[in-house]
Amino acid sequence: MSSSAEVAEVTITEAAAAEALDLLRGEGYDTDEAGLRLFVQQGGCAGLSYGMRFDLEPEEEDTVTEHHGLRLFVDSASMKYVHDSVIDFEGGLQGKGFHVQNPNVESECGCGESFRT
Repeated sequence: MSSSAEVAEVTITEAAAAEALDLLRGEGYDTDEAGLRLFVQQGGCAGLSYGMRFDLEPEEEDTVTEHHGLRLFVDSASMKYVHDSVIDFEGGLQGKGFHVQNPNVESECGCGESFRT
């Protein structure tokens, strides 16, 4: 496991952490161990897309940080693309959900779900 002091990290807003913690607890996860995983995968019209899921525990090579009581896991391959990003949660009528604000993006598709660095 990498320490956040050794590498760039991803942060999460208080609103996004609160929403993720509510979802984790609602699914019966132990929030002391489990956390939100952010990853990058091939796909989408711009070439790469974000993925998020809950994991019971981090993998050995993950960067693990904690923000507002939520553990966040990012694997080393994904960190190349998402370092210095911020995960936020928007609750409006259009676009409700988690969003990644990524300063490394050179271009993204119109829907904002796919990007290129």
